[in-house]
Amino acid sequence: MPNQLSVRLSVMMFIQYLIWGAWYVTGPLYLGPLGFTGADFAWMYSVGPIAGIISPIFVGMVADRYFPAEKVLGVTHLAGALAMFGAISFMGAEDPNPNMINLMFLVHMLCYFPSLALTNTLAMRNLDDPDQSFPRIRVFGTIGWIIAGLAISRFGWDTSINMFNLAAWSAVAMGLYCFTLPHTPPLEKGEKPTLGQLFGLDAVVLLKNRSYLVFIISSFLICIPLAFYYQMASKVVQQTG
Repeated sequence: MPNQLSVRLSVMMFIQYLIWGAWYVTGPLYLGPLGFTGADFAWMYSVGPIAGIISPIFVGMVADRYFPAEKVLGVTHLAGALAMFGAISFMGAEDPNPNMINLMFLVHMLCYFPSLALTNTLAMRNLDDPDQSFPRIRVFGTIGWIIAGLAISRFGWDTSINMFNLAAWSAVAMGLYCFTLPHTPPLEKGEKPTLGQLFGLDAVVLLKNRSYLVFIISSFLICIPLAFYYQMASKVVQQTG
């Protein structure tokens, strides 16, 4: 039987990926008729990677040195929810502005992307045997992504603004839930970060490890077709019936 902590961390992972899965693939089906052009969609799916490069520098520094991980998670998800609600308000305008919607998506992703690493950190820091326990907990993130897609299709939200409402309210729930998670204090509290640490340059030395280098190259390559999937899959499925 899973213990209480494992259940709580599994719920965390479930909501974490439900937020992302609620809108990231099916979003174009609603935004296309709203007036998004090909260039607008290009920016929509560029703001996530941009946020993924920028935000860990700041949020990681804060979480590692000044504040507990669960509180940083709570704040980032609540801020991300506000950004998604902002995007929804621009979608509902009389003349929707794709640039403003994408700006809100950028703010949302600046808050969301660091939480991907923080949820992993929080889980592994609080598990007695993370090597054995973490995979069973992390799989609930994938289940959350799947359930989001199934729910959207089941309720006919594939072409509805409700997919974004689901993401926003799930982020609110996640933000509040994070404050109930186990206290996870910073490991490097009081230490002044170096420039290399801020930009992840200290990790470059790991590339000398052949296994790690293969992993990094493989991750880079798999993200290329993954980007096409995120942006084009819903349109292809819609056109093929």
